[in-house]
Amino acid sequence: MAASVSWWKVVLAFVIALVVGSVLGSLVQTHFNLQALEALEVGITMGTRLETSIQDLVNFAPLYAILFGVSLLFSLGVASLVARLAGNLRRAWLYPLAAAVGLWVTLKIVDTLAPMPTLIAATRSTGGLLAMLVTAAISGWLFAALGGRPTRRTGGYPTMAVMALTVAGSLALPESDAMAEEQPGYEIKTVAQGLEHPWSLAFLPDGRMLVTERPGRLRVITAEGKLLPDALDGVPEVFASAQAGLFEVLPARDFEQSRQIYLSYACGTVQANHTCLARGELGEQGLDNVSEIFRVQPAKAGNAHYGARLAWLPDNTLVLTLGDGFDYREDAQRRENHIGSIVRLNPDGTVPEDNPYAGSDVYRGEIYSYGHRNVQGLIYDQEQDRLIAHEHGPRGGDEINVIRPGANYGWPITTHGLDYTGARVSPFEEREGIEPPLLHWTPSIAPSGMALYRGNLFPRWQGDLLVGGLVTRQVHRVSLESGQAKEVGTLFGKLDERIRDVRVGPEGAVYLLTDSADGRVLRVTPE
Repeated sequence: MAASVSWWKVVLAFVIALVVGSVLGSLVQTHFNLQALEALEVGITMGTRLETSIQDLVNFAPLYAILFGVSLLFSLGVASLVARLAGNLRRAWLYPLAAAVGLWVTLKIVDTLAPMPTLIAATRSTGGLLAMLVTAAISGWLFAALGGRPTRRTGGYPTMAVMALTVAGSLALPESDAMAEEQPGYEIKTVAQGLEHPWSLAFLPDGRMLVTERPGRLRVITAEGKLLPDALDGVPEVFASAQAGLFEVLPARDFEQSRQIYLSYACGTVQANHTCLARGELGEQGLDNVSEIFRVQPAKAGNAHYGARLAWLPDNTLVLTLGDGFDYREDAQRRENHIGSIVRLNPDGTVPEDNPYAGSDVYRGEIYSYGHRNVQGLIYDQEQDRLIAHEHGPRGGDEINVIRPGANYGWPITTHGLDYTGARVSPFEEREGIEPPLLHWTPSIAPSGMALYRGNLFPRWQGDLLVGGLVTRQVHRVSLESGQAKEVGTLFGKLDERIRDVRVGPEGAVYLLTDSADGRVLRVTPE
């Protein structure tokens, strides 16, 4: 009987320690996020704090409990083994230390393996990380105080492991709302294949096409539709890692005379990198006279969220979209840097005199708009004289926006999305002084690439946006009428491939880039 009581005592102590640690960790996550918003001079009431705390306990705490539970299980198991081998070690300090170290190791492993640089936003700062580790130490102390030492007859921590993992369960991300794919009235042919993560496509006046590959290669498809085997020389040195690499290619407006093309790319190292912009002259074998004309400041660490789409405005200025670097989201509200903004440049990279902050002693003169997360779709609508962009949200909150000079698009103060852990990024979806999106997708479609259809081959799509979906593996058709945006259908879902870019060719055909290690250029024409 004594052994049975001891076994349940250990299990109960673990469950209590796990619940307390998960609740405390969730509260730390919530209030460090809110503190970051307050540093942007966003007023947050006690009622909003309480509401956000409760929402995070519902949405974030279950996922964190799984992560923390595994961490706590192994760390306390190791501490128990050390205590047995050492004999007289005091569990009152050994278990809290083990729980804190275990969580720190777990967070490091998760951040290394996860696509995003930092999974739990509160741990982006040293203070937030230390606060999370303190909650783990409290859990370790509770277990030491309540659990007692497992006896040999209880089976020790292996039995506890079974119980803990049974309690843990799993958390599934919501699936995107289904929309019926439009009935095919088109055929799809492969123009080129064997491309490594193609990112952008550009048409040249002589019928050739240029394609970028994210690892840093610029490829040519001839007017006859043949992919040349060798990449062009002269491409700037690219930092290629995860989302970083060679991005957009865009010919100059006077390409037939100047032969100039523009390339956006990641440059630097994983510890200090930037979104960069270069231009050069296209020759027979590669690029000549290549020079960097713009670099995002300051440098950031990590390998995520670069933006990097390009578009010309009618006044021959160049627009470049940027990202927030994932871990630097609050900087998207700070116009003293370029992070999380859209910039407008002269063709040589200088600041246009009529930019919103040109000549400012405080703000970056290149900034055209700010408050963006990761803008990967950009077009200029000549008929309506408007610049349209879309950007990634986290779990939901992907946006389509009409870009206005000097406007604030909200990130991270306003968003319709949650963080990948389920935590609230912000308690606000709308706020005075912030531009609301024309359309948002929640759950996320992970938009990338966008075209405005003005061709003659598909009259039904006339004037619609065609938005590539990386997660949904299809193209989303969005109508633009009376200043409103509405998704009206999906296309090409039967391909079941991540769509990285969408373009409309000179002849009115739609071109798609598929994002994979064996990516393709596809041409869509009517049946």
